[in-house]
Amino acid sequence: MKIFKLPDLGEGLPEAEVREWHVAAGSTVAADQILVSVETAKALMEIPSPWSGRIERLCADVGAVVPTGSPLVEFADDTDAKVLPAGETTPKPDPQAPTPEPTNRPAQDTHADGTRAKMLLSTRMFARELGIDPDKVDPTGAEGIVTKEDVARGKAKVAERPESEERLGGIRKVMAEAMALSQREVAAVTIIEDADIEDWNDRSTTMPRLVRALLSGVRAEPALNAFYDRTRLVRRLVRSVSVGIAVDMAEGLLVPVLHNAEQIRHEELGLRIKELVSNARKRTLAPEQLRGNTITLTNFGAIAGRYSTPIVVPPTVAILGAGRVYLVPALRDNALANRRKLPLSLTFDHRALTGGEAARFFAAVIADLEKTD
Repeated sequence: MKIFKLPDLGEGLPEAEVREWHVAAGSTVAADQILVSVETAKALMEIPSPWSGRIERLCADVGAVVPTGSPLVEFADDTDAKVLPAGETTPKPDPQAPTPEPTNRPAQDTHADGTRAKMLLSTRMFARELGIDPDKVDPTGAEGIVTKEDVARGKAKVAERPESEERLGGIRKVMAEAMALSQREVAAVTIIEDADIEDWNDRSTTMPRLVRALLSGVRAEPALNAFYDRTRLVRRLVRSVSVGIAVDMAEGLLVPVLHNAEQIRHEELGLRIKELVSNARKRTLAPEQLRGNTITLTNFGAIAGRYSTPIVVPPTVAILGAGRVYLVPALRDNALANRRKLPLSLTFDHRALTGGEAARFFAAVIADLEKTD
C-alpha cells in the first residue's frame, strides 16, 4: 500500500484543513488529477495526485485539520509509481490565474450526513462570498442540486440564529494567534491626528494617496520601516518598503503585501493595490504576496469609524490606520467653510521607537496627504 502524505504547502505551514474531496475511495485516478481542496492559513489550494492508481482510503474527513507530513490518501498496491516531476507535488496558487467561469456541470461537496451535494461552480463561489458552508445548505433544486437561492436562505438562517459557535481555523486562527502575540509583546502607543484633504484634485484615490504618504513618512523617518527582534534586542531598518494592506473578508483578516512600494510609480499604485486586494478576496495570492511586510496600512474608515488603536504585529514596529472622512467647519482665508478631514491613527512599538521618531513620521505622512495631488 502506498501512502500519500500532505506535502509542505509553503512557508513551513504546519497544517491544512480539508475543504472538499474530488475523489472517493475506490476511485481510479491519474497522476496530476486533483485529489482534494484544502485551506491553509494563507490560501485555498488544490492538491494533485502524485501517482496513477486506485484509491484505497481517504485518511481525513471534510473539515479535518491535517498536519503537514501526515497521511492524506492511501493507494492500492497496484498503484503506478509515476511520481510528478520535481517541484510539482507542492501546490501553489497562481496569482495570475483568472477566476473560473461558471459551468453547467454541478460540482460536489460532502454534506454532514455523508451524502454528496451537487451545485454549480457559480453557486459554490456565491456561497464562499457569503461565508456560507455549502455542507450545511439544504438543496431544493432538481436532482438535489444546491441553488443560489438555497445558499441565500442558508445565509438568512445563520443571521437569525441567536447564538452559534464557530471553530477558528485558517485565516481566523492565524489572526487570533497574531493578535494575542501582539498583546503579549508589543509596547503599543497610538497617536491620532487629522489631515486636511479638501483640496485633493482626485477624491477617488484614497488608498494610493495613503501608500504614497506612508512612503513619504518612511523617507522622513526610516525607523518605522523596520523589524524588531526582542530576543536579541535588535532593531533592523529595512531599505525597501513592503506595505501590508489589511483586507477584511468573510473568512477573517488577510494582509497581502505590496512589495518594494517605493519603486512603483504613483500612477500605477491604484491598479497594483486593486489587483492585490482582488486576488486576496479570491484567495489566489502567491505565498510571497503574503509575507515580508515591513509596515502595515489599514483603511478601516471605508466601513466606519474615525480613530482606532491598530494592532502592531511583530516583528514589524508600526501600522497606520485611516478612518472615515468627515467635515469640519474651519476658517480659511477669512471665510468659514466645511473642510474634509481624514482622521489618522498611528500605532508604534515603543520598544523599538521613540515618540519623536513616530511623530516625525506622522508629520511627514500628514504633510503629503495635504498636498493637492
